[in-house]
Amino acid sequence: MLNFSILGALQIRTVLGPAEISGDLQRTLIQTLLVNEGQSISGESLVEEMWGDSVPENQANALQAHISRLRRKLKSLEPDRTLARVTIHPSGYRLTVHEGELDAAEFINAVRQAELATQTDPAATAKLLGTALSMWRGPVFGDFTGGTLCQLACARYEEYRMRAMELRFDAELRLGRHAAVLAELHEAHSNHPLRERFCEQLMIALYRSGRQADALNVYRLVWLHLSDELGIEPSPALRRVEHAILSHDPSLSPGVVSPFALQTA
Repeated sequence: MLNFSILGALQIRTVLGPAEISGDLQRTLIQTLLVNEGQSISGESLVEEMWGDSVPENQANALQAHISRLRRKLKSLEPDRTLARVTIHPSGYRLTVHEGELDAAEFINAVRQAELATQTDPAATAKLLGTALSMWRGPVFGDFTGGTLCQLACARYEEYRMRAMELRFDAELRLGRHAAVLAELHEAHSNHPLRERFCEQLMIALYRSGRQADALNVYRLVWLHLSDELGIEPSPALRRVEHAILSHDPSLSPGVVSPFALQTA
């Protein structure tokens, strides 16, 4: 069994320890196969991903040579495996990845489970997502993002990470743990100032911590940022949070099961 990790620089772990994939083209090849999560990808797409505008003259042979090299590498890591990891199908090439072998797939499954449980079991949601988010070691693929397909996958996984953070913060706020996540919310909001959900959550955490003026100042700065950067006003959800803070809406109190502002989650 192999474990593939792409939530950070590419890593392959075997029962004997980590394994290296050498060469930019080989890394691009396996990363592209991995982000397809067991689905086939055409040879044309792999060629474009690997070489871009610098396609070799005999691209079919060049691709096949790299496929064969990758097969041999993976076989050396699993000498007892009878079936090749990389297989050819009418629709293209496929890298077989079993359940539990790809960290990105496991992470997405955790986020989807959390979306189902967040309303009924915030404690389990917070624990599940805390564990899932700890899987991230850095940007997807580290500093080697590859071609267009890999870059699109990076953006997709990053969006799931943002969603996981939002769900976890919601769960922690429902549990009354606003003080425990206040620093993390500050960091998330600073890193993603135009993501309004983090702003809402930070405002709630500040308000619950007795810092109403700071919460309203966060709203004012976001309003200015949105106006200057995008020429728009804050969303109705964010404006509702501001109104709730100004009116000391009791639904924002710690310990409320479904706070007013979190009903929009």
